[in-house]
Amino acid sequence: MKEDFEKYLKYHWNKGGTGKIFNFKYIEYKNGILKLEGEFGDSTLNPNKTVQGGQMTSMLDDATSLLLIYESNGKVYPNSTNLTSLHHRPLYKGKVKVTAEIIQKGKNIATIKGALYNSENKIAATLMHTAFLFNI
Repeated sequence: MKEDFEKYLKYHWNKGGTGKIFNFKYIEYKNGILKLEGEFGDSTLNPNKTVQGGQMTSMLDDATSLLLIYESNGKVYPNSTNLTSLHHRPLYKGKVKVTAEIIQKGKNIATIKGALYNSENKIAATLMHTAFLFNI
């Protein structure tokens, strides 16, 4: 599984605007669920040295999208129609755990839940992501 997923991470790194920012590393995949490690660097921080909320949402957008792309063997690309994020506690520079889980997937629309966990494994942010699915 890891080797298969690495090609999508590499593509995201080379072609995606945010692919180089979050430095994703594969942790685990089970049907409909993806776990990654991500990293927030200096460029993602507010002046008070906490991660900017939009950067958290962006990381979750990327992770939930990567799950859909992976499950379709690269044949589907999600176009976000709604991103609803909840921020539960601040995050700081460094590594985080990211999860993505497909809630519902139809022919044209999918809903995916994403979550960020801090270094103490406490939830920091949640995302509900709805996307239109493009066949590529």
